[in-house]
Amino acid sequence: MPFEKIPVSDEWVFKNVRSTEQWTHGYHRYPAKFLPNIVKKIIEDYTIEGDIIADLFAGCGTTLVESKIHGRKSIGVDINPVAQLIASVKTNPINPDTLVEALNILAQKILVFEEADYYNLSTHDRIDYWFFPQEKYKIAFLYEIICQIEFSQNVKDFFLVALSNILKNCSRWLQSSTKPQIDPDKIPTEVFVAFRRQTNRMIKKNLEFFNELKKLNFDEVESEIFLEDARSTSIISDSISTVITSPPYVTSYEYADLHQLTAYWFDYVSNLLEFRKNFIGTFYSYENGLSCDSKLGQATIDELEIKDLRTAKEVANYFNDMAKVSDEMFRILKNKGKAFIVIGNTTFKNVKIQSAEIITELLEKTGFEIQEVIKRSIPFKLIPTIRDENTGRFTTLENKNSKKIYPEEYIVIVYKK
Repeated sequence: MPFEKIPVSDEWVFKNVRSTEQWTHGYHRYPAKFLPNIVKKIIEDYTIEGDIIADLFAGCGTTLVESKIHGRKSIGVDINPVAQLIASVKTNPINPDTLVEALNILAQKILVFEEADYYNLSTHDRIDYWFFPQEKYKIAFLYEIICQIEFSQNVKDFFLVALSNILKNCSRWLQSSTKPQIDPDKIPTEVFVAFRRQTNRMIKKNLEFFNELKKLNFDEVESEIFLEDARSTSIISDSISTVITSPPYVTSYEYADLHQLTAYWFDYVSNLLEFRKNFIGTFYSYENGLSCDSKLGQATIDELEIKDLRTAKEVANYFNDMAKVSDEMFRILKNKGKAFIVIGNTTFKNVKIQSAEIITELLEKTGFEIQEVIKRSIPFKLIPTIRDENTGRFTTLENKNSKKIYPEEYIVIVYKK
């Protein structure tokens, strides 16, 4: 049956459910955030105690957090150091008393901040592009005192995540835009006020997560996040019970661009162009080939080539990379282990890109058996869902050429024979 003919499964829609605010899920904004309820239901319906769960596109750690609260050991992989930082902090709750003590010390240091001490501050030119001097000096000060505080690295990372999450609010970045865009009229949020509010929110959620894990006796359950490429990981072969992941959407985001504020401030990157080349699903990393090991994928690439050669190369690169990810998932899974891939289809310049079907075909070529394909509508997701039919650019419903591009997504369930 063609995927578009599959009926929507109401039990996977989770309408009016905002699970992204539970536990530590809401620590940090993240584009196209994986809905925790999807992961929760997969774990509860398809895994058992003792299973080891992996996510090769771990992002901000949704799969890892849900695995931990369900008592499952988990391993995450992401090529983005910002994602690794966020996921690590979200999955490793800290003794609440320690955080309160550390925050009090930071608060005392903030009281003696002197802007003049930072007038000669040397920063990357992109930081000067995004931040006014007043905010820049305070952010530099916070970064410095967090790194110098005499606590464990886990505690430092906790406050670095808090600092990371306020950077957009305190910058010239257009607040309503996910993509990089200057707002010439924006008045940035006061840095110290934003930092205090963010840390207080995170401390409250850390307390809830910490206490719940203690109550369930899951506080010692292992959760690891590695800065690695999903196409080639250090995960031991035949060691994983279940893979739960949501790959980047084709022609969707430049994740490197979206996290550039943190990447520049925390010295994760000095050259954004080079940083972009490491990511799957980016047109900066495409090769010259236009072939794909999927009949449907090849037909899609051929159709795109007529309309937009650059996009055709990007899509070819994306699906070839996903074939490598499929091989990697097969390698790390135990026999009879299952993979749950959450992916949606899209349309670009009136060309249907049936990503779910194409990736399923690639999974079968790797050696996976298809168990089930579940279709769910998307009532809420942190991702633009509207493109201009002519230009392919993200837009709004007010545009007469607008078209929703991610109205549904699929959960493809496969197993290793």
